[in-house]
Amino acid sequence: MLNLKLIGAIALIGVLGWFFRKSVINLAKKLYGDFSREELKKFLLLAVIFGFTIGVYWLLRPLKDGVFCNIVGASNIPYAKWLSLVIIFPLVMVYSKLVDKFPRHKVFYALCAIYGLLAFAFAYLLHNPVLGLANVQPFTLPNGKIETHHVLAIGRLIGWAWYVFIESFGSLMVALFWSFAADTTTPESAKKGYGIIAMGAQAGGIVGPLAVATYAKQYGPVPMAFAAGLGIFGIALMIKYFMSVIPKDQLVGYEAKHETATQKKHEKEETGFMEGLKLMLSQPYLLAIFAVISLYEIVVTVFDYQLKSMASESLSGAGALSAYLGEYGVWTNGLSLICLLLGINTIGRKLGLTVSLVLLPILIAGFVAAIWMSPTLQVAFWVMVLSKAINYALNQPSKEQLYIPTTKDTKYKAKAWTEMFGSRSSKAAGSGINVLNRFMDPSMFIAMSSLISFGLIGLWIMCALYLGRTHKKAVTENKVVC
Repeated sequence: MLNLKLIGAIALIGVLGWFFRKSVINLAKKLYGDFSREELKKFLLLAVIFGFTIGVYWLLRPLKDGVFCNIVGASNIPYAKWLSLVIIFPLVMVYSKLVDKFPRHKVFYALCAIYGLLAFAFAYLLHNPVLGLANVQPFTLPNGKIETHHVLAIGRLIGWAWYVFIESFGSLMVALFWSFAADTTTPESAKKGYGIIAMGAQAGGIVGPLAVATYAKQYGPVPMAFAAGLGIFGIALMIKYFMSVIPKDQLVGYEAKHETATQKKHEKEETGFMEGLKLMLSQPYLLAIFAVISLYEIVVTVFDYQLKSMASESLSGAGALSAYLGEYGVWTNGLSLICLLLGINTIGRKLGLTVSLVLLPILIAGFVAAIWMSPTLQVAFWVMVLSKAINYALNQPSKEQLYIPTTKDTKYKAKAWTEMFGSRSSKAAGSGINVLNRFMDPSMFIAMSSLISFGLIGLWIMCALYLGRTHKKAVTENKVVC
């Protein structure tokens, strides 16, 4: 049964927004900047598309951990992140080939078709009484030991595949969207419009986990996996609509204006999935972006493991744990949306991109100190909420602006390696720290991981300062960085 209060609240917001639309538009101009009519239309549509993408992802994300912990066990989460790193390598190769040979919007269609069908397949498998969630039979090891959760149990392999499926969806689809946005946006326009896109993402990030928090206990993960499949096909339809209604002059980005015939010829000659990796390793600017992404992920992966381990011990069943993590998603994206509505992106517009990039690591250092002093489930919950919310609202739009003064090869191929592989490798590195929890006293582990985090944050701040200054110089001199 649908949540009538939720529907009523959304309808009321829509009606009030329609009546006071002029006031809302004027307020938006003050907070985010002045838009042309077509420019505003473009960013609103991008916000809807990205909001839908993030909504589907956040519908799946709480289910990812709820199903995995129920089928495989929470203690195996670090190993699942290592597996994701192994799987993402060939996926980036395939992705690089696709963006090299096909128009970007057609790559969206292909990925949506693949992930939509996979979501339907997982819905069927999770419902299967032998392979899915209904199988609670213990597994007997060769030495005779009984294990409820074990990686070798055939029925448990669905849990591993499910985890990797959702991790890869988040990596590929989000990276593809931001590459598409950067490829069609100038630096001046991005300062105004990226905040609107981020707001759309956070709105979707509220609806997705809210559905999980509301219905997971009652209906379980299977209907939601099926609904996610429908949503993924919906993303492809939105991209098609966007390409049909947005004027061509609004689809020209920074690099296209600086592209010469020589550059075009060079891009045609140098193709291949390893080109992005070579580009990333040869450019200090891209290595610094890689470091900023990776260092954040390593620290937050430690937070994430502590939260989910504590929650898994306190809650039983895939539905209950998924619902709890759904509430976490609602708080995270809700707080991020509030920050955006209050105009947090004005920090970047008024104080510069460098300040935006440096602010998050300083705040994360405070969160590390908080969880060190008070390692409880409630503190871990709020540390994760604040870490993710500020990242989504402030750091993510700021980071994506770094790709604007770059070439198409950088936006698509190098970005794929920098963000997809970088994100997975850093989560694997964070999981390496988490594995030490098995061999240490809990208080000693928290102290050790906190000290490591402080060192990583110091390096993060230095990279952020370098990126901000390099970006500012490139835009000021009207040049392409790499």
